Amino acid sequence: MAEADAQPQAPQMRILGQFIRDMSFENIMAQKGAPADVTPDVQVQVNLDAKKRGVENQYETSIKLNVTSKSKDGAVTLFVLEIDYVGIFFIDNIPEDQLHPFLLIECPRMIFPFLRRVVSDVTRDGGFPPLNLENIDFIALYRNEIARRQAETPPKADA
Repeated sequence: MAEADAQPQAPQMRILGQFIRDMSFENIMAQKGAPADVTPDVQVQVNLDAKKRGVENQYETSIKLNVTSKSKDGAVTLFVLEIDYVGIFFIDNIPEDQLHPFLLIECPRMIFPFLRRVVSDVTRDGGFPPLNLENIDFIALYRNEIARRQAETPPKADA
């Protein structure tokens, strides 16, 4: 019986909910009357955040996008979209050392298709062609952030 108890439990993850925490869409082209024949250049910045919630085994992960569409020459800003999209997750049986990457890779991967749809709808409803975001490589994003943090941390002096 002790051997059965020693078996590791399978990891569990469920999306309990997802929502838009904050969103802003500015149609600058309509406000300023920019010419309609402008060729757009879209820049997307992605930031991730995760934290434990007050309930046991519940976590939230947020994807924050800052999307700016400018003319190819950069002279005219067409629109700016800022969105903070959050998923609430039940997570159990994930080893502590794997929890951080799980929250910042797997969780965003699960909610990204829903965020992509919101961005497409908002840009379309704002008077532009729907913006269909490319897939985001959350593994590369995570590795880049870890590397950036390690570069910022000064090496410890040996005592």
